[in-house]
Parts: sequence; structure tokens; C-alpha cells
Amino acid sequence: MIIVTGAAGFIGSNIVQGLNAQGHRDILAVDDLLEGDKFVNLVDGQIADYMDKNEFRKRVMDRSLPPIDAILHQGACSDTTERNGAYMMDNNYRVTHELFDYSQQQRIPLIYASSAAVYGAGPDYVEDLKYEKPLNVYGYSKFLFDQVLRRYLGKLTAPVIGLRYFNVYGPREQHKGRMASVAFHNMNQFLSEGHVRLFGGWDGYPDGGQQRDFISVHDAVAVNLHFLENHDQPGVYNCGTGRAQPFNDVAMAVVNTLREEQGEAALPLEELVAKGLIRYIPFPDDLKGRYQSYTQADTTQLREAGYTAPMRDVQTGVSEYVRALRAGK
Repeated sequence: MIIVTGAAGFIGSNIVQGLNAQGHRDILAVDDLLEGDKFVNLVDGQIADYMDKNEFRKRVMDRSLPPIDAILHQGACSDTTERNGAYMMDNNYRVTHELFDYSQQQRIPLIYASSAAVYGAGPDYVEDLKYEKPLNVYGYSKFLFDQVLRRYLGKLTAPVIGLRYFNVYGPREQHKGRMASVAFHNMNQFLSEGHVRLFGGWDGYPDGGQQRDFISVHDAVAVNLHFLENHDQPGVYNCGTGRAQPFNDVAMAVVNTLREEQGEAALPLEELVAKGLIRYIPFPDDLKGRYQSYTQADTTQLREAGYTAPMRDVQTGVSEYVRALRAGK
């Protein structure tokens, strides 16, 4: 049996789909459905059982779970604006530590979700303590457990892999509200208002020019599945494309894909701006000094660990995503 925590969430539900595509059906899906709308992410997934996260946590502590082949731990509070540190540290750090202890005692491979938030403002995104300076308690909750894993490297009884997700976008994120991806919000804004709004220039970047490492959830899933089969190099790895692209690229991919749907030609950025299809708003004062203007995963260690598949660029991945959303997928 394979356990997927956060299985009704964004990345977790896509991992269930990826496991199904490989023929895995003996999956225990763990999540919290107090806000039940997430259930839709599991409707077309094949699982063996579902367990509430509180019951699961109790059974981890009681050591009363059935035999397990691997744990893919995606469950977490991913709201970077959450200020309740006690909740964040218990839900993100402590639960991961409990699963780590269980996996080591039972000799079960564990893959868990870390985050690029551990790096704070950057500008270097290399898996090294000297570059890690989280700016919020969410980032700290991920940072702290990564240090636990590092302390145990060399004396693990079962492999443990931490994946530092960069800006993930793709299907099954509709429940995330304001924490959903830029691509998701850009599409909905264009459909409702006829244009996309981006932040104006700031921090040395032009209008819409701040850059992030945007990674398709399909590529993030592929990295998880790679380490599920190839976990002989435990450690913490960046999970990004290694390619920083501006927010303008995301907006262009969204708008041009929707234009093409209507039989209209794709336009370059200058024309989209001139036609008012992409607009810029002043950079918010409350974000100045607390905003990642640039992220780009250093993928050296990921590639050295044997993951060689190419990653989608924004133009490819976002267009693919918008078409899937428009098709109701």
C-alpha cells in the first residue's frame, strides 16, 4: 500500500492520478475534508481507502497502520500568510517529524513536500544552509524539518526525500482560493473582466517583469514518481524547472490561449498591453521588502540524482493548463 497525505489537495490529488497511471490502486488517501469541496479532486482517482488526517496521525503514533510500501507526504498548510505559528509548526513540522520517526522505525521510504519558501528573498536557490533564510512561519516550518533530515543523513534506516516545490500550477487547484497559481487567477480574471492585471515595476524589474520558476504540476508529479522508484540518494532537492520566467510570460500564455480558442491570433506582449488586454497596477506598498521578485531553482543536485526528463516552459505548460481548464478537466 502507498500512502498519499494531502491526497484531496492540489499536488496530492495529481500524485494519485500519476500513481494510477502507473497501475497503482492500493492507495490510502489521507486528508482533511472539513471543507468538503476538495472531494472533487478524488472522484476520478482510484484509491483503496480514505482516512481523516487526525485518525491517521493517531494511528501513526499508535503504530496501528497496515503494511505500507511508501509514504508520499503532501499534507500541509501552504498559506504563506498564515500567522498562527503554533498551528503551522504542529501541522507542518511536527506531523512530518512524526511520519519521519514512523518511517524510520518501520523502514518505509518517505517523500515529503518542502518548499522554495525556505530560501526567502534569495537570490540564490541552492540546497545549502547558507542560502536558506525563510521570511514567514510557513517557510520556517519547512526549513526546520529539512534540517532534521540533514542531521540524519548517513544513518537512515529507510530513504527520505524532501522536495522543495517552486511555483507549481496546474489542474486540481480550484479549491485553493487566493493561494491558487497566477495562471489560474489570470485566466479567471480575463474571462470575467476581459483583461489581466499584473504588478507594475519594482525592485529593478519592469512592469510584469518579476520572475519566478513556474513548474507544471505534471512535472512535479514526475519528480515524485522518479524518487518513488529511485530513492538511493536521500536528501533535500529543489523541484523546479531551473528556468526563471516573468509574470508577463504567464499572462501572455493565458491570454493568447484564450484568444486562439476564439479563433483570434496570438499577439506579442506589446500589442496585448496596447490593446489593454494586459494591464499593470502599482506594486503594493505592503509587499515591498517581503516579496520574492526572482526565483530560479538550481537543479544541479536533482539532475545528479538521475532525474533527466525535460521540464515544461511557461508557454507550453500554461497553455496546456488553460486548455484543460476550459475542457472541464
